[in-house]
Amino acid sequence: MLNKNKAIVISKIRYRDHDLIAKCFTKEKGLVSYVLPGALKNTRGKSKAVYFQLLSQLDIEERYNPKQTLQYIKEVKMSYLYSSLHSNVCKSSIAMFLAEVLTNALKEEEQNLQLYEYLEVTLKWLDINDEFANFHLLFLLNLTQYLGFYPDHTHIDAPYFNLTNGLFETQKSNLYAVSGENLTLLKQLLGMNFDAIHDIKINSKQRQSFLNMLLLYYELHLGGFKKPKSLEIFNQVFN
Repeated sequence: MLNKNKAIVISKIRYRDHDLIAKCFTKEKGLVSYVLPGALKNTRGKSKAVYFQLLSQLDIEERYNPKQTLQYIKEVKMSYLYSSLHSNVCKSSIAMFLAEVLTNALKEEEQNLQLYEYLEVTLKWLDINDEFANFHLLFLLNLTQYLGFYPDHTHIDAPYFNLTNGLFETQKSNLYAVSGENLTLLKQLLGMNFDAIHDIKINSKQRQSFLNMLLLYYELHLGGFKKPKSLEIFNQVFN
């Protein structure tokens, strides 16, 4: 049966000799894997493959069968054409990194409109804004709200944040209790909108430290989550 859907590309891999498999987070069905037959074989196939760059936003007409693991796309076009996300080296590095995080973190094979709209809106923000050095920090922090472990800021004035339970605490209860610069930055980012992130003044070392803390937070709360392989390259770009 043919259905219309909107999709954001989060990964793609070569399949057999000339095919691609693209994993997308879709508006109507959550996480869906699509096979693109002949995408690497000829000009016609490659013209379709160019739509499937990481984090591309697409309008698709899909041939969907819930009994199949891989679905097919009949027609595809850009839902939103990025002006800089794939051409700016720093932004494309962010896209590669965040796509890998999303691949590790998203497991939902069901509709989640709030999460889809969050991805859609924030990626458009990244595309059109020039001050984005801290974008990935706020993006990942806010993403935890849709994954079920957003920090509970009931006691935000407390001197520690415990990564294991997502709570601010008055005493250091284990090795995962955060304090110092990372705690200060966490408190600043909680509740902040993206238009205000340029007000956060931190250097690359502080940015990397906070990012490592966030990734540990993900590891502690998402079974099977692994630190992205692209992290080292990503840090080099923002050094």
